[in-house]
Amino acid sequence: MKLRVAVVGAGHFGRFHALKAARGARTELVGVHDADPARAATVAAEAGAPALPLDSAIAAADAVIVAAPTRFHFALGEQVLEAGRHLFMEKPLAATLAEADALAALAAARGRVLQVGHIERFSAAFRAVVGAPGRDAALSWEAVRAAPFRPRSLDVSVVLDLMIHDIDLVLTLAGEEPAEVQAVGARVVSDHPDFAVARFRFPSGRAAVITASRVSLAMERRLRVLGREGEMAVDFLGRSLSVLRKGGAEAVATMPGHGVDRMSWTDHDSLEAEQAGFAAACLDGLAPEVGAAAGRRALAAALAVEAAIG
Repeated sequence: MKLRVAVVGAGHFGRFHALKAARGARTELVGVHDADPARAATVAAEAGAPALPLDSAIAAADAVIVAAPTRFHFALGEQVLEAGRHLFMEKPLAATLAEADALAALAAARGRVLQVGHIERFSAAFRAVVGAPGRDAALSWEAVRAAPFRPRSLDVSVVLDLMIHDIDLVLTLAGEEPAEVQAVGARVVSDHPDFAVARFRFPSGRAAVITASRVSLAMERRLRVLGREGEMAVDFLGRSLSVLRKGGAEAVATMPGHGVDRMSWTDHDSLEAEQAGFAAACLDGLAPEVGAAAGRRALAAALAVEAAIG
């Protein structure tokens, strides 16, 4: 049994969704819709599915992946859920918390799956971080995500474009929502902040600093976790993870009894894994790994960062 999937929004990421859904082990792509009919036709032809009007795409599907700009998330998501279809909403869940709450309530009332597209949760890198020794003793997280400028996703700030990925990861690792948020940022080439540095303080007293930029000289993706047992340093681009701790394998001369455990991982297709999780939630009745509550939590923190920037 396959999940009949329609993709609404055939932009940069919507195209990838369509191609993956067309080839998924448990998904069948039944239609592609975009506000630009020519764009829809191009992506649909590439994926081997018809380009359809919005109503027809929803009607043909069991589940709909919405990959449209953020300002359209609520209206499209509401239409999908009202039609009784499962909904995969690309991040962020919505433009406002009120819209996010309304979508969550509607999905619950209809008994439909609502999964949010925080793809990093499905990456091999994050799986390695979750499984690393000493993670539970963490007191502080420092995340950096930087990229050269690309003229896309400029309808939102770098906070909702890039930083929200690391917000979701840090909140997942921390297991609590921030009690205090401070931030700085600025517009550089777009109408919204293009870089931001956010500081989170949690009720437990732990803290996090997250930096995101889409106007940097080079790609950079790092995570540092500091805690009672030592330090974890992760280079996502270099696929390396090092943990300094008591009893670590590689001795540190200046720290008797301590050593470094070094590990790596083999990347897999995170989008494929994310869609497979969505199909399992819809077909097997499993709870989605990134449901409405997680999507709302990340959105609330991201909006607090934007508010602090002003």
